[in-house]
Amino acid sequence: MKNTLKEQLENSAHPVFGTWISSSSVVCVDALKEMGFDWFMIDTEHSQVNPETVAAMIAAVGSSGPTPLVRVGNVDQYLIKQALDAGAHGILVPLVSSEAQARAVVAFAKYPPQGIRGAAAAASSRYGRELASYLRNANAETLVGVQIETREALDNLEAIAGVPGVDVLFVGPTDLTLSLGLLDDRKNPRVREAMRNVVEVCEAHRKVPGTLVIDAEEKRRAVELGFRFISLASDVRFLLDGAKTYLNY
Repeated sequence: MKNTLKEQLENSAHPVFGTWISSSSVVCVDALKEMGFDWFMIDTEHSQVNPETVAAMIAAVGSSGPTPLVRVGNVDQYLIKQALDAGAHGILVPLVSSEAQARAVVAFAKYPPQGIRGAAAAASSRYGRELASYLRNANAETLVGVQIETREALDNLEAIAGVPGVDVLFVGPTDLTLSLGLLDDRKNPRVREAMRNVVEVCEAHRKVPGTLVIDAEEKRRAVELGFRFISLASDVRFLLDGAKTYLNY
């Protein structure tokens, strides 16, 4: 296992761009994989996708496509294990609001002695054919991300960022906006200030700040703020925007 995305994040200050896979569609993954994205985030928190489909999506990406990542639905050992065994090169966990939760995420994603992940002859190790090398490399190569999207997470930001093994602190802008009592006003200055704080804390702790943008203006602002792991909307958003363009042409 070689995670070129993690290597890129560690050795370059330039942002990497991916997209959310929210459609539960292997066809969308196959259609988008040669467009130039650095990574795909297969969403299992808010999408109707089962483990078999996740595995099929990762297989469709192949070894030369964007780095396959999975957003799991919770701080949950089983969900994280399922995603990594399916061949994901990293995971993103929502609603991580405390140091204890961040430490649990790392433990679930890493083999002993760094964590408590169980070994299996699954797709990640080519069904056991490469198990020895996978066990030796997975801890270093697996990307671990936690989502910062609550007031409590902002209060505990320094402690979360200080957890060894956490690579990415990802701002969930919509949920963070809700948590701040601003409903859907994600362009509110309070949201921008919170996002700037996440970037500053990440820089102090040598972590990677991430976020999701939904238009070109948000992309520009995210880059200006210093985010380096940026999702360019989602496959479903591309579908809707494309249809709207044709209908309005």
